[in-house]
Amino acid sequence: MAERIPRLDGRPDRRELIAGLGAALIGPALPSRAATPASPVLALQAKTGAVSLRPGQSATPVSSLVTVPGHAPLRLKRGDALEIQLENETAAPIAFNWLGIDGVPASEPLLARAPLVPSAKDSFTIPLRHAGTFMCDARLLADGQALPSGVRALIVGESDTVAVDRDEVLLFEDWRLRPDGTAIAPGSDPGDTTPFRSVNGQVTSEILTRLHERLRLRLINGFQRSVIAVKIENHDVQVMALDGQPAEPFPARNGAVVLAPGARADVFVDATLPAGAVSSVLLHDGSEARPIARLVGSKEPPLRNAPLVAANPLPSNALPARLDLKGAMRVDLPLNGSPSNWVVPAAFSASAPPAFHAKAGRTVVLALTNRTATATVFHLHGHHFRLLDRLDDGWKPFWLDTLAVEPGQTQLIAFAADYSGRWLMEATATDWAAPRRLQWYSVG
Repeated sequence: MAERIPRLDGRPDRRELIAGLGAALIGPALPSRAATPASPVLALQAKTGAVSLRPGQSATPVSSLVTVPGHAPLRLKRGDALEIQLENETAAPIAFNWLGIDGVPASEPLLARAPLVPSAKDSFTIPLRHAGTFMCDARLLADGQALPSGVRALIVGESDTVAVDRDEVLLFEDWRLRPDGTAIAPGSDPGDTTPFRSVNGQVTSEILTRLHERLRLRLINGFQRSVIAVKIENHDVQVMALDGQPAEPFPARNGAVVLAPGARADVFVDATLPAGAVSSVLLHDGSEARPIARLVGSKEPPLRNAPLVAANPLPSNALPARLDLKGAMRVDLPLNGSPSNWVVPAAFSASAPPAFHAKAGRTVVLALTNRTATATVFHLHGHHFRLLDRLDDGWKPFWLDTLAVEPGQTQLIAFAADYSGRWLMEATATDWAAPRRLQWYSVG
C-alpha cells in the first residue's frame, strides 16, 4: 500500500521541500616532538539483534549495526580521517551506504566496493570534510531479506563551538510485524503485518529539559519507505541544517518538520516547560499523528533567567555560495523509467553506461519527473544539491541529498560536480512493497 505524504508544516512550502578523536622528550640532546594523533577507527558489525516494540512481549529479531567495543563512537570531529572497519555477521550480502558523506569515491557501494558477503570484512578511510548529521545504512541490498535492517546515526561535530546546551539524536524507524511477532523486510507485500515505530531503538524516548535550555535535536528519518512529519508541541522549532548541511535558519511552521526516508534535520529548541510539564513529540507517517517521544520539564532550576537570543547560522561547510545555472549541463531524469534505466540493486552492474557524465567543476541541473500516482524519493550520492525555484531563477536557502517528488510533479535540482568519481542515484516509491532502484553517474 502506497504511503501518503503528510502535510508539510515545517517548511516554507510543501512542494518546494517534498521534497565527528604533549611533547615527548626522546633524550636530553634531542628536541621534543608533538605526537601525531592516530586516526579514529570506527568498527561496525552487521549482526542479528533485536528491537523491543511490544511492551510485555519478547523482542523482535532484526539485523543491526553494532559498534565494536573499544573503537571510536559514532560522534567524531570535522577534519578527522575516519578508518572504517566493517564485518558482516549476517546470513546475506550487505552493502553499506553513507548518507551525506560527499566526495569519497572509495566508499561508494556497488561501484567501488563489492557487497560484503557473510563472514567477510572490509576497511577503507573516509575523510570527514563536513560537519553534520549523517547516516550509516546497510539496507541497499535488504529488500526481501529474512530480517529487516536498522540504521545508525553518524555525527560529525563542528570545528567551532555551537551555542547549545544539549545535543540529542532522535532516530525514527519503522517495522512491520506478523501476528507471530516476526518482522518482514520491505520490497514485498506487507500482507497482514502491523506497523510499529521506534525512536532510538525504543518505543518511546524522554528528554528532561530545564527552563530556557537550548537543545539541538538531530532528527533522522530511518523509515524504510515513508515520508514523516515530526512535530514538537508547544515549542518554537528553528531549522538549522538539512541533510547534514547548514541552512539559513528558518522556523518550522507549527513546530513540525517533514523528512523523506533517509533525510535529516538539525533543529534548535528553546525549552519552555516548567517542572513536571510535558510536551509530546508527534510523528505523522501519512496515516495519523502519534506521540513517539516527549520533552519533560526538569525539577532543577532554570538554566538561565531568560531564553537565549536568536541563533546564528551553523558554521559553514564551505559548499559553493553560487551555482552557474546559465552554463549548466541539463539532464532529464524520469524517476520511473524503464527497467533498462533504473534497476534493482541485485541487478545493478557498474559496466552499464552511466545516466550522464559531467565535467568536473560544472553545474548540473537535473529535472526529476515522477509520472506515477505514488510519491518517489530520490537520493543523490557524492554531492549535495540545491532545490531550484519553479522558474529556474534561483534556489532555496538550503542543501539536500534526498528529496521526495510528489505524483505527477517535476522538481529541478542543481549541484556543482566538484568530486570526480562514479556515484549512485537512488529512486524508491513510498510504498512498502516497492523495490529500491539505482542508476549511476560519473564526474571527471
